[in-house]
Amino acid sequence: MGFPPAAYQPKPGSVIDVDRAFYDRLATGPRDLVDEFVIPIRSGRAWEVPAGLLCRLIITPAGPQVGDLNVWNRHNPRERLWAARSRQLQSAHVSTYDRLWSTLPYLRPLLTITKDTLESYGVDEEGGRVHDLLGSRCDPYVNRILTDEDFDFHCHSNLVRAVLPFGLTEFDVHDVLNVFQCTGLNDEDEYFMKASPAKPGDFFEFFAEQDLLCALSTCPAGDLSVPLWGPDARDALEVCRPIAVEVYRPDPGLTEDWRPPVSSKYQGLHGIRLP
Repeated sequence: MGFPPAAYQPKPGSVIDVDRAFYDRLATGPRDLVDEFVIPIRSGRAWEVPAGLLCRLIITPAGPQVGDLNVWNRHNPRERLWAARSRQLQSAHVSTYDRLWSTLPYLRPLLTITKDTLESYGVDEEGGRVHDLLGSRCDPYVNRILTDEDFDFHCHSNLVRAVLPFGLTEFDVHDVLNVFQCTGLNDEDEYFMKASPAKPGDFFEFFAEQDLLCALSTCPAGDLSVPLWGPDARDALEVCRPIAVEVYRPDPGLTEDWRPPVSSKYQGLHGIRLP
């Protein structure tokens, strides 16, 4: 028995359609490195990626590590990653050519994925897939519910600390893209997480469609090979590793005809009648 088709079916030529040849040229064409840094274990960092540049998140030689990614319009933090709508317009796990979409009333691509070395992972025997939009970030509030203990270095807390220098607060931290994370739904429709299949040198790269502020947390659960909660829970410190970040400027000739996507063209007032 086959599955029903996807509910969200765009018309040809809509902004959901992607010019794959253009993004392939970006992924393979000449570029200049303009920034690079490493995010240590159980920490977070925020950084800017101007529109038209490429950003690469890399699993370092130390081994696999999950990262929780937040994205905002650099000039307007109310426009930020909308994980739920991105799941509907793209899929619950994203890869090359997928886009991350922004919140209403803007609803436009924030970024487009240009290269994913884990793209071939597909679906494993337990239904796991990588680069997850299903779940959210770990946080000290749910940890308190599950364990009656406080811990200050969950992804939510790491992201809160990371964005403070940019004038943002805890209220700006939002649902994430879990990069390098392998997840799915079990037979009871419950969310599960598995050990990350990433290997040293694997990377996830995207093209900034807007001027972006990005923030990434190196998850305190490390590669998710150790259970955090329940009867078998233990400290995952031994499987926590850093993640490297690189920002590139593609050759100007590759983007000379590209323009940032515009906000939604909806012109109504939600049925409100003005005097």
